[in-house]
Amino acid sequence: MKNPFPILFLFCFLYSYVNAQTDLSFYINQAKENSPLIKDNKNQSEASKAELERLKALYTKPQITFNAGVAVSPIINRDNGKTQFQISPSDATNYTGYDIAASNGGIYQGMLNVNQPLFNAGKLKMASEQVLVANQINLNTIKLSEHDIEKIVGDQYILCLQDLKQTDYIIQLTQIINEQKVVVNKLVENGLLKQSDLLLVSIEQQTQQNTLAMYKSIYRRDLMDLNILCGINDTSLIAINNLDLTISSSVSQSNFTEKFRLDSLNLLAAQKNFELKYKPQLSAYANTGLNGVYVPTLPNRFGLSGGLNFSVYIFDGKQKSLNKKKTDILIKSTQSYKSNFITQNTIRKYKILAEISSLNDRIVISINQLKDYKQLLEYYKKEVITGQQSVVAYITTIKNLAALQRDYVLMQSSKLLLINTYNYWNW
Repeated sequence: MKNPFPILFLFCFLYSYVNAQTDLSFYINQAKENSPLIKDNKNQSEASKAELERLKALYTKPQITFNAGVAVSPIINRDNGKTQFQISPSDATNYTGYDIAASNGGIYQGMLNVNQPLFNAGKLKMASEQVLVANQINLNTIKLSEHDIEKIVGDQYILCLQDLKQTDYIIQLTQIINEQKVVVNKLVENGLLKQSDLLLVSIEQQTQQNTLAMYKSIYRRDLMDLNILCGINDTSLIAINNLDLTISSSVSQSNFTEKFRLDSLNLLAAQKNFELKYKPQLSAYANTGLNGVYVPTLPNRFGLSGGLNFSVYIFDGKQKSLNKKKTDILIKSTQSYKSNFITQNTIRKYKILAEISSLNDRIVISINQLKDYKQLLEYYKKEVITGQQSVVAYITTIKNLAALQRDYVLMQSSKLLLINTYNYWNW
């Protein structure tokens, strides 16, 4: 006999894999993986790295350029009683054209220039702060987007689960009616019940079948919406797994407040970046090449030069202090938003917990009612057979049970939605 363990292992693996494709974590992971917003913010973070390198080059690396230009100012020279056209005049006195003293007769340049910023390490650090904060904002946006996805996908998943449970309950109810119809049919054939009783059961059977078709259609629609939400290219009808959500432990500091901290940091970094222009600017420069004004002497006009450039703001109408005042005001506004959010979120979470507690009480009552109704149906089955109870009462009980089961499923779904909402805000 062949060893059965490899086959058993493969079966267990495939079973766990199929189940993994239908649970909530699978759909959340797919939504995160396919989210264009998350991809965009990841790309923004990568772009921030390139921007930091650009700033480093701007503030610390030399800039090398090559400039070339030719400008001619020809004249009509009448010296010595002769009239002649000259492109590059040198010492003409009687002529028509631009003043030689102003134009030099022309300019011929071809120079290699090097400009090296000096002592800019501090400026580079200040300029980089805003990019680093922007990168932190992108990373935090990714976290917020992923958290939003968990909430949105979770809500849609719960909606699908609600449809599936309603479908399961209707199937169970339909089976009960089908079994009872067989019994009622025999009783009608034996003259113990009327034909109208059988017709009444048949009508209820058709009603539940119609309800079942409706819930199946709703489940398919909501499942397709779940796939659309998660970016899953699949139109097959599958049964998702059950869901058991628990209330998360209370957090001391909400992750939502990180946004306000980063907003404040971004304002401060922008202020520092604005103040960069008030720092003294010192750079060294050098150039070499051709720089002449007279064509015949151009071969002797190759040379070089070098020096330092220094600049500093003296006065610009107090723009620095005014911008600082604006930044301080905006930071206060950010702190106000943060304080308001903390207050609202505390009340919001308390309200959700109170609603969950109320639902738990109602669910316990509904569970007891369902047990009683199922027991009542068992009694009615026997009493209908013995003629002690009418089919009308039996059908009425089935309708009441169906309504109670529907309400019970809705309460379960509402509880899951509330827990999902609480866990979203309690983060």
